[in-house]
Amino acid sequence: MNLSRSVQGSVVLVTGAASGMGAATAEVFAQEGAHVAVTDLSLEACRAVAEPLVDQGFSAEPWALDVADPDAIRRVVGEVADRFGWIDILVNNAGISAFSPIDSEDYDAVWSRAVTVLLTAHQRTVRAALPFLRRSKAPRIVNIASTEALGATARDSAYAAAKAGVTGLTRALAVELGKEGITVNCICPGPILTGMTRGLPEADRQTFARRRTALRRYGEPEEVAHMTLSLCLPAASYITGAVIPVDGGLMARNA
Repeated sequence: MNLSRSVQGSVVLVTGAASGMGAATAEVFAQEGAHVAVTDLSLEACRAVAEPLVDQGFSAEPWALDVADPDAIRRVVGEVADRFGWIDILVNNAGISAFSPIDSEDYDAVWSRAVTVLLTAHQRTVRAALPFLRRSKAPRIVNIASTEALGATARDSAYAAAKAGVTGLTRALAVELGKEGITVNCICPGPILTGMTRGLPEADRQTFARRRTALRRYGEPEEVAHMTLSLCLPAASYITGAVIPVDGGLMARNA
């Protein structure tokens, strides 16, 4: 049994890695010595994450990937495996905002897009990566959901339903793949300073943080990335099916 606390030499595929938590995840893994496939909609945006890491002597390569496109998922996952020889770690991070009142005229379109990107894409990337994960000595899958999967807010029913689906998918796959030693875990970030939340007025963010979180602040993307890293260590071999809030105590304070 390998209980190493190093991911050096591991091959990591991160979706939605051009910004926010995905970019932070790519950077953390690269800095720990992993080979990182940086994937997102825009190749140029992926290059903007990968190239500075390469300049620092780390291993990172960009791929354009629309996770709403099943053919693109199969192609990119195959290209990553061909480039590096296998895949050890899959981080399903790609996401979108999806807020709409239940009685709005465009609700069905919002629902469809949310489920496609936030849930269906996860199982598609897992299925595409599975043949390569099975070759790994420490195969890991981490799905990024949200605290909205655990407790919702108004007008986010499509988003919350998709994210709750991610937690269910995580548990089911953990049970199904456990006999092969593949761990499957889920992180539920709370209020994190990403592109979406940075657009909110500072006063509103501070009020929310004081009222809702135990730590009285928003989290940084790197704080989520380090939890992802922890779940992917070879030493994390007995953690699977876990749903872990990284939320500054939001769920504890509002339970």
